[in-house]
Amino acid sequence: MTHPDPIRTVLPPSTGGEDTLAQRAYRLVRERVLKGVYPPGAALSRRRLADEFGMSLLPVAEALQKLVNDGLLESRPRVGTRVRMLQRDEVRDRYMLREALESQSARLFAERAKARDKAEIQRMAQKLDGLYSETAARESDRDFRFSVRQFHVRFHLRIAEIAGSPLLRQAIEREQDLLFSWLSDTAAQVHPLPARYHSELADALCSGDVGRADDAIRLHIRYALDELLKFSGEPNGTRWRMAPRRME
Repeated sequence: MTHPDPIRTVLPPSTGGEDTLAQRAYRLVRERVLKGVYPPGAALSRRRLADEFGMSLLPVAEALQKLVNDGLLESRPRVGTRVRMLQRDEVRDRYMLREALESQSARLFAERAKARDKAEIQRMAQKLDGLYSETAARESDRDFRFSVRQFHVRFHLRIAEIAGSPLLRQAIEREQDLLFSWLSDTAAQVHPLPARYHSELADALCSGDVGRADDAIRLHIRYALDELLKFSGEPNGTRWRMAPRRME
């Protein structure tokens, strides 16, 4: 099976022409953070990175500062620059924010998606279900796990793109990056999922029913959080439940 190219699907595309040294450093460090090569809490040395990338300190410093601004890294006096670690309370808050953002994305998708858009999302959902079905047999394959996570992010971002709000897509991507980074160091980043987990979500999104799409994406994200808390050792993990939607 052919898996998506990591850099092409996750790293932001070049803005045109050749990347500057700072852009190149940014892309390289960002990929390694998202892949888990630099796990949460890992210290990053500007000088070591500059030597490794074959460039001066200035573009590396510029790249790291941009990643601090993105929220993937943190920099503290006398501590230096490290890959940001999210506490469990913050992870829960991030998932609640993600739910709010993706709920709006799902509602807009249900209203605006054309037939070709719906067909694309359903194809992506089927492929994603297939990738997740392979995870048990390939648990130790880091590159495979990374490609699955990437394609998962791409699926959600494509929904937002079709919804037609660039700012909404940008906000969702930022939250996905932060969670992607934290998940890279947990056993829950790729775990078995129910059959047709994403296909059922796609069916709801493509139904044209705004309420059904909204409910489906909320349950989808709440299930993901619940599983994350279980796999990451959260005691008495919060069990999310949604009341049935009233017929109006």
